[in-house]
Amino acid sequence: MSVGLLAVVDDILTAALKASAKTAGVVIDDAAVTPQYVQGLTPARELPVVWRIALGSLFNKFVVIIPLALVLSAFAPWVLPWLLVLGGTYLCFEGAEKVIEWFGVHHETTSEEPRDERKLVFGAIRTDLILSTEIMLIALASLDPDFGVWLTLGALLVIGLGMTVLVYGAVALLVKIDDIGLRLMQSRAERTRRLGDRIVRSMPTVFRVISIVGTVAMLWVGGHLVIANLAETFWHGPYDLLHAVTHAIEGAGPVVVWLGDTAVSAVFGLVLGLIVVGVVLGVSRMLGRGHAAAAPTPGH
Repeated sequence: MSVGLLAVVDDILTAALKASAKTAGVVIDDAAVTPQYVQGLTPARELPVVWRIALGSLFNKFVVIIPLALVLSAFAPWVLPWLLVLGGTYLCFEGAEKVIEWFGVHHETTSEEPRDERKLVFGAIRTDLILSTEIMLIALASLDPDFGVWLTLGALLVIGLGMTVLVYGAVALLVKIDDIGLRLMQSRAERTRRLGDRIVRSMPTVFRVISIVGTVAMLWVGGHLVIANLAETFWHGPYDLLHAVTHAIEGAGPVVVWLGDTAVSAVFGLVLGLIVVGVVLGVSRMLGRGHAAAAPTPGH
C-alpha cells in the first residue's frame, strides 16, 4: 500500500513539475503585476495585504478554476477559449488604463487619495483570477490525457499551491526589501550601512520598473490570450499576422522570435485595451449625464 501510494505521489509530482515549466512565462508576469497593488500602503499593511491576495489566489485556483476547468474540459471544451478571450480582454483593459494614467489621465482615484484596501485586494484577486486561469489551463493541457481524473486533479493542486507560494513569496520579499535596507543602515559596519542606504535609495526606481514591467505583462499576456483564442473560435486574422511576423524573424534565433511575439501581442493588447477603455469611459459619461439630467433641480 505504501509503495503504491509513493508511486502515485511521485507520478503527480513529476507531472506537476513538467507542466509547471510551461507556465513559467505567466508566473513571471503574475509576480511582476502584483507588487503594483501594494504601492502607496503603509509598511505595516503591506504583508497583510499580500497575504489576503495570496489567500484569494488559492481560492481562485482551488475553488473556481480547477473544478471548472475539469468540468468544462470534460463536457464543454468549446467554452474555454471564449472564457480566455474575455479574460485576456480584461487584462488588456487594465494594462491600457495604466498606460493612459502615465500620460495624466486618471479614470478613478488620484494618487493623493488614500487607497481602499478592500477594493485594492478585490482588484488584485480579480486580476489574479485571469492570470491563474491561464496558468492552470496551460498546466492542464500539458498533462497526459490518459493520466486519469484523480491524478490530474492532484497534479493541478500541487501546481496551484506551488505557483501561489512562488509568486506571493517573491512579492512579499520585493515589498519588504526596503525594510531590510533600513535595518542594514543601523549596522555598526560602514560597508553594511552603505549597502542598506543603496537598497533604500534604489527601491523607488525598482518599483517604477516593476510597475512598467507589470503593465507590459498585462498587455502581452492579455493580447496573446485574445490572439490565440480568437483563432480557436472565429477569427484567425490576428494570429495569422503574429505567425507571419515570427516566421519572418525565425532565422534570428529563438530570443528574437520571442521578443517579436511579445511585441506584437503587447501592441495588439494595447490597441484592444484602449478601445475598451474608450467604450467604458463613453458609457460612464453617458450614464453620468443621464443621472445628472434625472436629478431634481434645487427648489423643486
